[in-house]
Amino acid sequence: MAIKTKYKILLILFGICFLASLILSFVSIEQACGGTQTGCYAVQTSQYETTFGIKNAYFGLGAYFLIGLLAALQIKHPNKERKNLIIAGVVFASLIAVYLLYIQFFILHAVCKYCMVIDSATLVSLGIMIFWKEK
Repeated sequence: MAIKTKYKILLILFGICFLASLILSFVSIEQACGGTQTGCYAVQTSQYETTFGIKNAYFGLGAYFLIGLLAALQIKHPNKERKNLIIAGVVFASLIAVYLLYIQFFILHAVCKYCMVIDSATLVSLGIMIFWKEK
């Protein structure tokens, strides 16, 4: 029961990340960020907004959809291999989140509210994976 609760919480966090990525992917930046004079707009129009020419939000859509799917499957049919894939996904996403937070705070000196939601939820997910012990 506690294991299912753990993955249900993770699924909710991944869903939040997916929704925030969806907004950043398909809503105009001016509308999503509340204008052009915001930190959100500065982050979303910076040179760091893409990786290999692809919007970071698109990577988020794919990654959080996949890891959310894995978490949903883990709730229904738990197994060790899927758990390891979820751990690997959360660790990888957390490393990227820390890097993107560094860019926002120390390079751009601007914060995107959607990025903060995504990065914070990802780091909370990492904390859950590390500290919520399964029996």
